Amino acid sequence: MLDPVANARIDLAAALRLADRFGLSEGVCNHFSFQLPGTPVRYLINPNRMHWSEVTASGLILLDADGMVLEGDGPPEATAFFIHSCIHKANPAAACVLHTHMPYATAITSLEGGELTMTTQNALRFSEEIAYDTTYNGLACDDEEGARIAAAFQNKRIMFMANHGVAVAAPTVAEAFDDLYYLERAAENQVLAMSTGRSLKPIDPQVVAMTKEQIDSEKGLAARAHFEALKRILDRECPDYRH
Repeated sequence: MLDPVANARIDLAAALRLADRFGLSEGVCNHFSFQLPGTPVRYLINPNRMHWSEVTASGLILLDADGMVLEGDGPPEATAFFIHSCIHKANPAAACVLHTHMPYATAITSLEGGELTMTTQNALRFSEEIAYDTTYNGLACDDEEGARIAAAFQNKRIMFMANHGVAVAAPTVAEAFDDLYYLERAAENQVLAMSTGRSLKPIDPQVVAMTKEQIDSEKGLAARAHFEALKRILDRECPDYRH
């Protein structure tokens, strides 16, 4: 049995590797973080300018709330610090924060009034769980913009960031990655349906609420099973992520 910090490093490295495999990464940009339990704020984050296919558990950086590097080669990319530190400080329940420019969800953020519609089963899992930041202010290069983004998140699980990308927050890496995966699938479904030029078929609000409850009843177990299955694939094909 590994200690919780070692497990957190392995899970976050796995999430980064898997995000790259599913086409959710972008160059050497974007960032995933995990806040270690206890106080003060300490969180793991991926190294600056390293491709996600190269990230390993031991290569993750450990930061404090002020951005001081406690372990690893730093500093992190500037926007990674300002976005993640502010979200972690504002919402302690958001232990894991994943930020990407994944293509289909980001496409929706570029639309006027772009929102994820409750028109597919994959989308229903996010009913009432999405915050929409409708302001784009350029790169998040200071505490003011980081705090604005954190406030816009409103303690939701998902945030669509106008003209930018998305962020996901959850108590565990497994739950955050599961949400990220299904969020992009739901966004892909929506963009493909919209590309036909035909009207989207709405779902009765009562059915939306019922289905959300059904999904939530097994969500934690399903997320862990999904993530562990994906880690087994990594263990067979590129076990160095654990090192």
